[in-house]
Amino acid sequence: MYVLLLLVAVFFAFLLSLSVGEVSIPFRDILSVLSDKDSMEYGVLSYIRIPRTLLGFAVGGGLSLSGAILQGIYRNPLVEPYTLGISGGASLGVTFAIVSGLHLINTLFLPFAGFIGALATLFLVYALSIRRGAPDINRMLLIGVMISFISSSLMMFLMSVASSENIHGIVFWTMGSLNESNNVMIGLMVILSVIGLLVSYFFVIPLNALRLGEEKARHLGIDSGTTIRILFVVTSLLTGACISVAGIIGFVGLVIPHIVQLWVGSDYRIKLIASFLSGSVFLILCDVAARMIIAPNELPIGVITGIVGGIVFIVLLNRSGKPAKLMQR
Repeated sequence: MYVLLLLVAVFFAFLLSLSVGEVSIPFRDILSVLSDKDSMEYGVLSYIRIPRTLLGFAVGGGLSLSGAILQGIYRNPLVEPYTLGISGGASLGVTFAIVSGLHLINTLFLPFAGFIGALATLFLVYALSIRRGAPDINRMLLIGVMISFISSSLMMFLMSVASSENIHGIVFWTMGSLNESNNVMIGLMVILSVIGLLVSYFFVIPLNALRLGEEKARHLGIDSGTTIRILFVVTSLLTGACISVAGIIGFVGLVIPHIVQLWVGSDYRIKLIASFLSGSVFLILCDVAARMIIAPNELPIGVITGIVGGIVFIVLLNRSGKPAKLMQR
């Protein structure tokens, strides 16, 4: 029932995203516009709105799914995909590419540099968190936070020696955007996010067991060490891909899993797909808002997600009446 409602919400979010903008296209005319390749509206749909809506679906779903998984592994509602330093590594990679001029050689260098930075951070955090042949998740969390600080400092150093034009490009990227024009990148992002969702479903039982803690999960016959390693790699790669294509889009992986858990409960058989679809709807709607608030100009989508996500999180804390109880969810 929950999944069906969310699928309907995704459908209507898609329609709204395709219809609303500087060029308004009524819902009933979308199919007819797509059949008329000579019209201006066809170009708007084919080259602007459909690609960015698909990217919003993939990035929103991927970030929310990653947040739900990581919060389950760490049993900490404040953990999100960016907490482990992945965003810092991706930002540093993109900053280096812009300052060095590599992005001028080929437009694909920018997302590629972001993904390489995220991947390097992933392996560094994992390698430094190994103790007695197994990763220590608490140590991993602390190392991720510290690497994020180091990456931010290195990023500011590069910005201090960059030209004003490059600084503008770096700042714009860090605020997030769904204006990716490469259809291959968008297609790969959609495929990767769906694969991430499918792979995560092989671990719904271990994730449910890990809610009790690593020790109790082992007593239930769960290989918690292997499960954590695989899921850490899956969520990190998924987050790195999202950041490299869309930039830094905050709060999706933090707030959406909270809302989903309050709505559908903590059973990962439902929570994973619900988080994915809810994150997709949230980011698509935020993108619509980013296009409309100061139309015909456009706000960075990270501004919208940050404001809305922060307000929603505060409301959740206040409505619970017991902040500590919400923090333990």
